[in-house]
Amino acid sequence: MSAALELFAEQGFETTTVPMIADKAVVGAGTIYRYFTNKEALGNALFQDCVRQFSEAIQRGYPAEGNAREQFRHIFCRMVEFAKEQERAFYLLETHRHARYLSEESHELFREMMDFLRAYFRAGREQGTIRSMPSDALIAIVYGAFAALYKAIRAGKIQETPDLIDSVEQACWDAVRVHPHG
Repeated sequence: MSAALELFAEQGFETTTVPMIADKAVVGAGTIYRYFTNKEALGNALFQDCVRQFSEAIQRGYPAEGNAREQFRHIFCRMVEFAKEQERAFYLLETHRHARYLSEESHELFREMMDFLRAYFRAGREQGTIRSMPSDALIAIVYGAFAALYKAIRAGKIQETPDLIDSVEQACWDAVRVHPHG
């Protein structure tokens, strides 16, 4: 799985072959086929594992009784931690979430993770803290900015610093929160 993750993240799913994965993992291709019927099955297992890790990361220690601001900061900081600690997994999720090889089970697992975020935004709207916009639009604003930031960091265009992360988190919060005076 680690070899596949590395190769899929670096070379893409289409150009990676099972023999390449086997070479990287220092096993025979037959060993891989013992566990996965084909590359697509391996790709789905890997994608699902990454979704579970990301979902667990953002939900671990979630302040369910906290206010929307505290909850937002928690989610954002957990996304930062995950992107730093699991860079390839984050990149795989970002680049492969619409891949044609993904099974319905993979799509469903991704939807469940997104439902957690949708529920956060729905509750924030009901409390009058979050802008009255569809949850998916709010997710696109925050996650889109976050993903673009990490793409630029990964490419070496921006240097990650704690101040930068704090500023981006605040800017994303400002983009989705209700502003008191208009």
